[in-house]
Formats: sequence, structure tokens, C-alpha cells
Amino acid sequence: MEERNHSSVTSFILLGFTTDPKLQLPLFTMFTLIYIITLMGNITLIMVIHRSSQLHTPMYFFIGNLSFLDLWYSSVYIPRILLNCISEDKSISFAGCAAQFFVSAGSAYIECYLLAAMAYDRYVAISNPLLYIAAMSKKLCMGLVVASYLTGFANSILITSRTFTLSFCDSNIIDDFFCDLPPVVKLSCDVTDSYQVLLYFILTYNVIIPSALILTSYASILVVVLKMRSAAGQRKAFSTCATHLTTVTIYYSSILFIYAQPSSSFVGRNKVVSVFYTVVIPMLNPFIYSLRNQEVKEALKRLVK
Repeated sequence: MEERNHSSVTSFILLGFTTDPKLQLPLFTMFTLIYIITLMGNITLIMVIHRSSQLHTPMYFFIGNLSFLDLWYSSVYIPRILLNCISEDKSISFAGCAAQFFVSAGSAYIECYLLAAMAYDRYVAISNPLLYIAAMSKKLCMGLVVASYLTGFANSILITSRTFTLSFCDSNIIDDFFCDLPPVVKLSCDVTDSYQVLLYFILTYNVIIPSALILTSYASILVVVLKMRSAAGQRKAFSTCATHLTTVTIYYSSILFIYAQPSSSFVGRNKVVSVFYTVVIPMLNPFIYSLRNQEVKEALKRLVK
């Protein structure tokens, strides 16, 4: 590739949520509390699943892995947000921005695949409960998690390497709280058709296809549930899926809102939507999967005792 003036950009400026100094302390306090709750909630859920033999099932194996992902997923964003709130220096190095971009993209893609694997797990559990443990073997569950990580990071390497060899000739000011795809690409002056094709490929392969798999799994679940003669069985099946559907709805609606639109149309209000899938969902997930789950609540009580 021809060497262009992207090499002259040595750092970027992250504007964050606001430049108003009066709002920096309230934001710092709010995100500190969110980070503490996120760490405590996810670590507690992982401990409960690990220590309770009753929870050593495929469903909780995926939930534990989702909590582990959320732990360092939130750690990609919140420490940088806190630093921007208390520091007058809003800059981030070119390499630091690329690293944050890589981990951020990889985490997002991995979560998409994990949610798809969890939807398939729910389909197997409801459609064939007697053979559920055998069908969702430990080897298969581990394979799905490893495949999620490998595929997510492989696609992240692809999009990161292509994005940070673009030319940033207009500005180095990123109107966001982290190095996200839309605001970074908006700074480039040589976005080619081939790069746009790559963006559509990334969106399709990492968001559209997993969401299609989730919809297929839940359509199949609905068919199975409607064939059940017992109303109690139907309620139990829907209750089992409710927590996962809540997470999927919030996560995918936020992702699609941000990335399904052209990069050039990125606006400030998208930062609010970005907060949901980068900060809020990792905080809510352990509560969604525990407060609505009697098995987890009972296991937590035993652990506390």
C-alpha cells in the first residue's frame, strides 16, 4: 500500500461525553459506581457458577463465559472514560487507539457469537430435554466458546488493520468516548469502495448472521412450545428464554443502530446508544441472569452461608 499522510497522525483526541467542566465530576462518580457494580456483579456470578455443582450445566457454562467477557469488555471503556473525566489531556496515542479499537471490536463480535450459541443451547434444552446434557456435551460447549473467540478476534484483526492504514487528513478529534468504528472512519479522507465492502462483510458476518441464527433458534423454540399441551410447561419454557431474550434485544438493537448506518452520518447522540452495549449491558447481565433465576439465587444463598 502506498504510504500516505496517515503516518503523520501520532495521536487522537477523545472528546468524551461533554467538554463542560461542571459535568466531569458527576460523570466520573456515575461511571465509577457503574464499574464497581459491573466488577462485583460479574465476579460474583462467576464464583457462584464455579462453586455450585448444581449449576455445572451447559446453560450456566455459557452464562459464566459471558460474565467473564463482560468483565474485560467493560474494562476496555470505563477506565478511559474515568481518565478523560479527571484529566485535561484527552489525547490517546495512535497505537493506543488502534489497540482499544481491536479489543473493542473483538469483544463485540465475540459477544454476538456467544449469544447465538446460548440461543442454540436453549433450543436444544427445550426441544429435547432428556438428551440435553448429552447433546450439549462439554466438548461441544467448549468448542463453541473457542470458535467465538477465534472468529471474533480474526475479524477484529482484519477490520483494525484496514482501518488504521487509512489516511486521516482532516482532523484527529474523535467525537466519542472511545475509538469506535464510525467516528474513526469519519476522520478518513480515502475510504474506498473496497473498504465499504469490508464494512458490510464485517456487519453481515459478525452481526447479521448471528442474529439470524438467534431468530431461527427462537422460531424453532416457539414451534416446540406451541406444541406443548401443558400450560405450565409453556410458561417454564418461556421463563427459561426470557433472560436471554432481554440481553439479546438490548444488545443487538444498540449494535444495529450504530453500525447499520453509514459512518459519515455518525452524530453525537449515538454516544448515548453506544453506552448501552459497552457499559450498561455488562453491568446488567449478571442481574438479568440471577435475579430472574431461582437456581442462581438459591446457589448464591448457599455460597453466602
